[in-house]
Order: sequence, then structure tokens, then C-alpha cells
Amino acid sequence: MQLRKPAPSGALLALVAAPQLASAFYLPGVAPTSYKQDEQVPLYVNAIRPVAGADAMLHSVVSYDYYHPVFQFCRPADGPKDVGASLGSILFGDRIKTSPFELHMAKNETCKTLCETTYPPAAAQFINTLMDAGVSLNWLVDGLPAGQRIIDELSDIEFYNPGFLMGQHIGESEQVQFNNHYDIIVEYHAVPGTQDEYRVVGVIVQPESRKYTGAVEADTCNQALEPVVLDEAVETHVKFTYSVYWVPSKTAWATRWDKYLHVFDPKIHWFSLVNSAFIVVFLVLTVMSILVRALRKDIARYNRLDQLSLDDLSGTSAVMEDGVQEDSGWKLVHGDVFRTPSHPLLLSVLLGNGAQLFVMTGLTIAFALLGFLSPSNRGSLGTIIILLYTVLGFIGGYTSARMYKSMQGDRWKLCIILTPLLVPGIVFSIFFLLDLFLWAEQSSGAVPFTTMLVIILIWFLISVPLSFAGSWLGFRAPTIEPPVRTNQIPRQIPPVTTYLRPIPSALLVGLLPFGAIFVELYFIMSSIWFSRIYYMFGFLFLCYGLMIMTCAAATVLLIYFLLCAENYNWQWRAFLAPATTGAYIFINAIIYWISKLSLGGFVGSVLYIGYSLMISFLFFILTGMVPPFVLLPERQSFANVPQARLASSPAGCLCARFTRPSRSIRRSMWSLSRRVPGNGKAAKGVCCTAFKDIMASS
Repeated sequence: MQLRKPAPSGALLALVAAPQLASAFYLPGVAPTSYKQDEQVPLYVNAIRPVAGADAMLHSVVSYDYYHPVFQFCRPADGPKDVGASLGSILFGDRIKTSPFELHMAKNETCKTLCETTYPPAAAQFINTLMDAGVSLNWLVDGLPAGQRIIDELSDIEFYNPGFLMGQHIGESEQVQFNNHYDIIVEYHAVPGTQDEYRVVGVIVQPESRKYTGAVEADTCNQALEPVVLDEAVETHVKFTYSVYWVPSKTAWATRWDKYLHVFDPKIHWFSLVNSAFIVVFLVLTVMSILVRALRKDIARYNRLDQLSLDDLSGTSAVMEDGVQEDSGWKLVHGDVFRTPSHPLLLSVLLGNGAQLFVMTGLTIAFALLGFLSPSNRGSLGTIIILLYTVLGFIGGYTSARMYKSMQGDRWKLCIILTPLLVPGIVFSIFFLLDLFLWAEQSSGAVPFTTMLVIILIWFLISVPLSFAGSWLGFRAPTIEPPVRTNQIPRQIPPVTTYLRPIPSALLVGLLPFGAIFVELYFIMSSIWFSRIYYMFGFLFLCYGLMIMTCAAATVLLIYFLLCAENYNWQWRAFLAPATTGAYIFINAIIYWISKLSLGGFVGSVLYIGYSLMISFLFFILTGMVPPFVLLPERQSFANVPQARLASSPAGCLCARFTRPSRSIRRSMWSLSRRVPGNGKAAKGVCCTAFKDIMASS
């Protein structure tokens, strides 16, 4: 297409340059690496992790370093060196190191010898036990995990599963063969616009067991050899070999992770979302029905008093007056509903930490949904969680201070200190105790001491000061005043029905949010314990929103029924009822342990229960935070009652509600109301004030 003779405008040039600018943008840590012909492509090794055994059960949760002395794997000539990893990668158990494997771009190599080693009986027994339970090796080539090609039986879709077995059973026998030969198949494609630059787009490893008896030649790997079985009685001599095959692929570099990010049976996810959406719609409609119909009807009934003149409050209208003004249900406790709850300091600290977790979780899922947390940037999820929780300490401190000040708390110094220390201290203590078990097992999953020190420094040098700053601003902010005055004498609480008691009501309310996330929680737990990649953040984002809406709607219903039963102790109930979701998550983890895991050892059981308890505790804080903040706008419902009635308590301003003034007093009030500008509420408010003065003088 020919351009016009006039020079193009600046806007046109910007539009033409926009695609080029967009194509040059890459997220941090995920920029492509191009290799020339015969250029060495590094292969890194990662931790050895447990996987499902032959019975599809997970038998261990302890991972090991690749160069653990008992495995005796081949080492580089100059020794293995650590590869730089992010904070999140280290916390999630990655221990990436260099390897002796030599891969040269687009150069096939067959049956290369790595090294020879001898396994003593003790090492052979340990390795055989691991292979029988199920354990996988994890390699990385250009950031891609080396995996095995698997076909999904339900959808008949081919995908790559990260990791490959160290060994497996020989047929149906109880003997376990040790894989000592690796066929490394690397998929690559040429960089567009270049002639001799290529990029890696896929890695597959096919492990084999070969018992070499002589020298290893180039054609030795094509021969049929017996498998290697590590003898637990005598020493076993093993040779390690590998072959490299480069296969051209049409897969673009931008879509190379699609083969690894496989969604198992997406229909289950959609069914779960639709089911949860129906529950949320039902709850929201129920809440709207109560708030719009019941409350509006009650308030409208009180507003009908504006149509009655004060002169008609005696005589024939007395019966109508009593019927209009009769109190019932939640309106009887309006003078006690904002009474300070028990242990306001603890409640404020939990609410502050819950707000911090709530915002952190929402932002993390949003970043992941937008694609900022690429799986090629290992540990980015854990890193962003740590950083966001640290920075959002300001929100936790501010929320805790505002809530504690609204509850008329006077121990503000203790509130400032406990907010950044209590909940993080509990989580860190559990994490540290579990790490001691990993250290005792010589597991690679044990967090190094330096990393622990970094976490403590981040906690005390960044998170704690930000929390203090938020608390300082929160205490300096105006107090959240209740819309009605709290009675000096607490109202007696009548007995409630069974379903409104603390434990039954909490179990009922907590079950609904758990039902909204049950299916997605199953896939998350499978990804954590079976070392799979979880990347269904779209489903997770919807489930998170449905869980929050379910917590809010279910708790609003509970508090409404509780107040209708004249029970005004709602603050702790509003926190604990949805927080029971954390208890359901822990129970679900125990059921998952029984049905999907077979952890025979004491350490494995302690680790699983400990980590499950820590996750459940965080969910307890997160879900318990939502309803109290949702219920804050409902304060207006109690504010509307005194505004409509000009007070619905004995200390209120509607005189005929509780007393029968004489005719002369009523005439004085009526003449005063005639002189007040306007009519309705304002006039009656002045009249009621005058009525109090008249009654006091009389």
C-alpha cells in the first residue's frame, strides 16, 4: 500500500510503532534465550521429590537434595554450584544446581558416559524404599522442566508432566529397577528472522535401566540389556549414561508452557462454579429479601407516625398508636447492639490480620490472573505473597487500630504491638518447628538458616514498622461512632433455639463457603502434595469471589436471626461463624490424607498435619474477617429506627410511647409544634425535647 504524499502525522507513526513496542515487552524473568548451533544449553538439576507410587498413593512428603551422598549421582568436574533462586523458590523447596550433562544446540549425541559408581547395601536399601514408594527426578533445561509425555484418558489430550521416575517396578514383580540411562529429547524451533539462532520449546526425558557389562559404545544403548537392580546384600556397580536428541517443533516460544499447564477435566471446575454461583445467588436474594422487605416494612411502619398529629395521640387513636409503635425482634436490642464485645483487643488484632490476608490474597490472585506470575519465573508466586504481606502490614495495623478504637479500647500500645506479632508469630513458630523435622531428616525442603534470617529481617525491618505506622494513623483517625446510644444497663438475653447457638450456627455458616471452594481446593492440594503445576487462576479467582460473597451473605442472615432473637452479642459470632471454614478445610485435609495419602512414617504425618493446620489457621483468619466489615453498613438499619421514630427507647423523644401526659401538656406541645418551621420529624423532635422539660418541671 502506497502512502500519501503529505507526511504522516504523529498519531499515525505511534500506531505503526505500537506493535513493535508491544512485541519487545517481556515480563521480568521470562525473556527468551536464543542459542546458536552447537552452543551449550545448560541443564540444571533440582530436588528429588516424592510422587504417587504404583498404587496411586503418596507415601512420603520429604524431598531430598539431588547430590545427597546416598544417591551418588554424577557430579560436575568442578563440583556442583548453586543456581540463583528467588525467596519464594527456596521456600517452596527448589534447590537448583549445576549438572555434568552437556547439551549442545541441535547436536544429537548417543550413549554418552557420565560416571561410574558403587552402591553399598545400606544405600541400596534406602534407594529401593524410595523408588518403591515413588520418587521423581526434576531437571530444568532453559527454564523448562524435563518431564514425561502423558495422554489424558478423559480428554485424549497429550501433555507433559514435570519430573520422571528414578526407578519403577519390573512388570508386576516386587523388584524395583534403577534407571541409569536417560534419553533427553529436546524440542526447538528457529527464531524468526534469523538463520542460526534457536530456542528451546520442550523437554522430555525417557529414563531406562541398563546393566552394562563392558565398555559403553555409541551403539550400546540400542542393545537389549537387563535392568539394574540395586542389591541390598552386596555392593552394586552402576554406570550412568545419557543420549540427547534434538527435534524441530512448530511450537512458538510464547506457547511452550501450554503443554505443561494441563487442566484435568475442566467440566468439574465449571460444574463447581455453577453450583457455587447458585448458592450465592440464593443467599444474596434471601439477604435482599430481608433487608429490602422486612427492614423496609418495619421502618415504614414507624414512619407512619409522621402522619399522626400530636393532638390525636389520645382518645380513639390510642389503640392504633399502640399497634404502630409496638416493638419486636431486633428493634428491642438497638440500645445494646453496639455494646463493646468481650476481649475487644484480640478481636481487633484478628480483624487487622484478616484484612491484611484478604487484600494480599486478592492482589496475588489478580496478578496471577493477569499473567504476571509466569511459571518460568520459578518461585514468583511465593515471592509475591511474601512481599505483598510485608507491604500490606500498614493495612493490618490501620484496620486493627480503627476497630479497637471504635470498641472503646484503652490498651492501645498492646494493640499496636500484637497486630504485627501475634498471627505472624504463630505461623512462623509452626513453620520453624516443622522445619526442624525436615532438618532432622536431611531433607532439601528444610529452609536454610540464611533464608530464615532474611524472613525475620523482612518481618521486623519492613512489616512491623509499616504496621506501627498504620496503627498510629488508625488511632489518630476519628472514632467510628455508633448511630444510637448504648444503654447503661445491658438487656437480658432470652434463651435461643438450637440452631442459633454458637456451635450449630457456626457449623452451618462455615459449611457454605467451604462448599464454594471444595472442588478447587482438591486440585490445589493435589498440586501441592503431588508436585504438579497449578495454573487455573481464572477458576481460583471466581471461587475466591464466591467464597467471600457466601461468607458475607450467610453471616448477615445469621446475625439478623440472632438479633431477632434479642441476642446482641454478634461481634464474635460474626467472626467465628464464617471462620469455621478453616476448620472444614482442616477436616478435608484429614480426609484427603486418609483417601489419597499413605504416610507411614511419623515425620511425614507430622509434616502433613502441621502444614495443613497452618493453612487452615490462615483461612480461619481470612474468612472470619469478611462479615464484620460487611456488617458495618448495616449500622444504618439501626440508625433509621430512631430517625423514623425519633427514638424507640424509654429515653426517646416520642412522649406518648411510654407515658400519658395530661391534656394541658398535650396542648402546650401542640402549640409549640405549630411554631416550629416545617413539620414531621423536626417539629416532633423539638416537641419531644420540650415534653421532657415539661415533665421534669411538673
